[in-house]
Amino acid sequence: MSDQNEPDPLDSFDEIIAAETDRDPDLAVIEAGSRTLRTLGGPPESGVPTRPADPEVDKALREVEAELATRWGETKLEPSVSRIAALMDVLGEPQRAYPSIHITGTNGKTSTARMVEALLGAFDLRTGRYTSPHVQSITERISLDGAPVSAERFVETYHDIKPYVEMVDAAQEYRLSFFEVLTGMAYAAFADAPVDVAVVEVGMGGSWDATNVIDGDVAVVTPIDLDHTDRLGGTPAEIAVEKGGIIKTGATAILAQQPVDAAQVLLKKAVEVDATVAREGLEFGVVARQVAVGGQLVTLRGVGGEYPEVYLPLHGPYQAHNAAVALAAVEAFFGVGAQRPEPLDIDTVRKAFASVSAPGRMEVVRRSPTVVLDAAHNPAGAHATTEAVREAFDFSRLIGVVGASGDKNVRGLLEAYEPIFAEVVITQNTSHRAMGADELAAIAVEVFGEERVQVEPRLPDALEAAITLAEEEGEFAGGGVLVTGSVITVGEARLLLGKG
Repeated sequence: MSDQNEPDPLDSFDEIIAAETDRDPDLAVIEAGSRTLRTLGGPPESGVPTRPADPEVDKALREVEAELATRWGETKLEPSVSRIAALMDVLGEPQRAYPSIHITGTNGKTSTARMVEALLGAFDLRTGRYTSPHVQSITERISLDGAPVSAERFVETYHDIKPYVEMVDAAQEYRLSFFEVLTGMAYAAFADAPVDVAVVEVGMGGSWDATNVIDGDVAVVTPIDLDHTDRLGGTPAEIAVEKGGIIKTGATAILAQQPVDAAQVLLKKAVEVDATVAREGLEFGVVARQVAVGGQLVTLRGVGGEYPEVYLPLHGPYQAHNAAVALAAVEAFFGVGAQRPEPLDIDTVRKAFASVSAPGRMEVVRRSPTVVLDAAHNPAGAHATTEAVREAFDFSRLIGVVGASGDKNVRGLLEAYEPIFAEVVITQNTSHRAMGADELAAIAVEVFGEERVQVEPRLPDALEAAITLAEEEGEFAGGGVLVTGSVITVGEARLLLGKG
């Protein structure tokens, strides 16, 4: 990866993180990776912010990150919207200052949100997008006009609502959580901008998620599968009950293809609240698709008509289905199929989809050998990624780098990847939620066999090992590396490798 006579900047990665002794490890890695990336050289990736160049701004952002890190993390929940509702009340209900499109589901939420945002922006609407988790920087979670807010604006928004957050903290049994404060920041920032429409991704579930103080004009449910079963339920139907909580009275529900029992629950909910329903495979869907350079060419059927020859610069059948869902959601927002019979302008739709990016989702960050990053963290996501890899790449030998969270179905994840990985390098990201490399390796040995498993607890070492294994095929033999298992793992790898 570097000249043997020059110091390898990846070697300092652990030292940088260790120096950040007073910070949450998830936040410390952002600075460590950013500094490493600057050492490696090259411009920062557009749309994915690194640390602020101004030392004073960087210091201010660090202080906000540190304060947020003292609150309950996103995996510790008290299922209630009482605290966020109280915050909205003292802020003057900013979430009601604009219409919104609310997105839930198990997989595909962020990609779908990005597509919805691109479509709305192409039709000259000012957008606000709130998504989670972030890949590299916390500022990614709040976007205006298709770009993450600046560090300065992020800090300013935090300090604007901080007195009200403290007021609510004092009156509630539990302090507002990390996610609740960020949600309040997003809604306040959108009202302040102001935006024409907010695109809001649920954090977890739906009914009691902090985002659910909005009444989305359009409620989107991407495919439901088993994830967070300890909190949401052990079957797709049980999980659908929670996720269906975002479907509000009189809204339009856009439903991706679902397991039968989940679909029944969602349709029942829609009937109860008198919501209009559009279902993938019936009212809208993917008509045709073919692999193209850098992505795919799709023909989509929306609720208002057909949209042929739409280029989507993303890999995998699942992204085509996400595109169909996003298109139907935007059609519903504009009243296509209801108030207006004609479809959206095809040239604008094509322009919008051609501009979509999805960092950390089947993203190529290096060539020779090819290194692909994908944030799949559950079996359903891993199966979709496996299908996408087989379709989009012709690897003669694919090496996996896997670092997963301890609260996930890691056996199912590894089993989904087993058919495509010649070998797997097991590693561990810096999050406190990460499964230990040895524990993950023990499961990997059961799935892959001992001879196909290598353990490198440090991610820089794991990347080095995987690239070396892929290069054993020879320069032109088509070896590749897929880094996956967790958004944190992918984010850290992205920072270490840079793009291109």
